[in-house]
Amino acid sequence: MITWIIATIAAFFIKGLCGFANTLVFNSILAYGNNNINVSPVELLLGYPTNIVMTIRERRSIKISVFIPTAILVIAGSIPGVFLLKNLDAVIVKIIFGIVVILIGLEMLIREYSNRKAKGSKALLTAIGLLSGLLCGLYGIGALLGAYISRVSDDTKEFKANICAVFIVENTFRIFLYALTGIMTLEVIKNVILLFPFMILGLFLGIKLSSILDDKVIKKIVIVMLIISGIALIINNL
Repeated sequence: MITWIIATIAAFFIKGLCGFANTLVFNSILAYGNNNINVSPVELLLGYPTNIVMTIRERRSIKISVFIPTAILVIAGSIPGVFLLKNLDAVIVKIIFGIVVILIGLEMLIREYSNRKAKGSKALLTAIGLLSGLLCGLYGIGALLGAYISRVSDDTKEFKANICAVFIVENTFRIFLYALTGIMTLEVIKNVILLFPFMILGLFLGIKLSSILDDKVIKKIVIVMLIISGIALIINNL
């Protein structure tokens, strides 16, 4: 249980700081000795209230034009993702997604220093949304979603608002599917209750630090976390 506590505090500290990557931190720490089908539903129930809290905090920064279509596409991708979680060992998929996330993160880092403005793309939105939904359904990981929303957000508040709002929709849908398919068990709920105070602690510390740091620093942290997320996906599956 000590490892689960450490994973919870670390994951939700990162969540409070940059708005995402909690799932990859949580899963990476618990990857050894735990089946993903036992880890994902715990993280899902722990992360659900954090998305609500952060969306309420940054509600004025939500962009409907980004939030609504992305949420719909993520749900569409989550349906096959959940069933693949129950029936498929998708190691190759995770490695491929890891490489994609790293490349996107590096491109964003280069663009950040060259001060070039990102341009939104409907085709990119569709592809990223569907792939993100698939990855969320499989592992609860929103790294690809974070990569896209970061590209079209003007600041970290807007990024946190939109990604957490999409996560609320996706989480609600995935909780229902997990319950329907038997992935959500009584043992999962017991673990969530035990870890809940540590989730609150990590989130509180992350939010406090984010209010102190400069917006540009947080944006660079978001980009770095994307790159680390991709690396973690690859390493954990080699």
